Amino acid sequence: MIFDTHAHYDDKAFDEDRDELLSSLPRGGVCRVVNVTASEASLVESPALARRYDHVYTSAGLHPTEIYDLDLSVLSRVEELCSYEKTVAIGEIGLDYHYPDTDEARQKEFFEAQLDMARRVGLPVIIHSRDAAKDTMDILKYYHAGDIGGVVHCYSYSPEMAREYVEMGLYIGVGGVVTYKNGRKLKECVECLPIESIVLETDCPYLAPEPKRGQRNSSLNLSYVVAQIAHIRGTEMSEIEDTTLRNAMNLYRMEQ
Repeated sequence: MIFDTHAHYDDKAFDEDRDELLSSLPRGGVCRVVNVTASEASLVESPALARRYDHVYTSAGLHPTEIYDLDLSVLSRVEELCSYEKTVAIGEIGLDYHYPDTDEARQKEFFEAQLDMARRVGLPVIIHSRDAAKDTMDILKYYHAGDIGGVVHCYSYSPEMAREYVEMGLYIGVGGVVTYKNGRKLKECVECLPIESIVLETDCPYLAPEPKRGQRNSSLNLSYVVAQIAHIRGTEMSEIEDTTLRNAMNLYRMEQ
């Protein structure tokens, strides 16, 4: 069975068939999904999905590009969601310097406040980092993120930095990019990292793997990711499924 550690089923891309798709996941070999919050609206929409489906869980957190019109008082709503029994992480939180109008200081303020919250409430973190490699690493080291626990989601940096994250005690999230021709760095990470440090994710509706690239992604496409990881590591798909399932359960502190 497959555990999708990072999805966004509250996205409008699923408005037409959300119930049908989510209901079909267990029959398609997907035993658990964490629907990850990003915006203020998703703090309501994501736990609603977790309440409706036994196999869906939620996180609580604000994405770095979703905080510009907010002040830190909104984090009281994030912390309130942490008390829900199916909330398994703080995230996705982090830094995203991709866009030219980025307010780096404001992103760091929210990132650090949510790291503090994660330590306070005892939940692991889901880290988003794009074009912000050094600042992300520096902040996570300063906050001793390995003691908090968590995953660097949709990993896109070097194998050397991935090893550093793993040595800190964090997991590496691997999704559809590992199947792309231009996904060389992620392939190298999958080859060199201990399989015990890797978890599967879709980031759906984004980043569908080959041969579905460019289409709407879903957890049902993770079999392509499993096949690619098994090919890179020279092992069976069943071993990848079993190990990454255990890893995800450990990451989110669920009973095996």
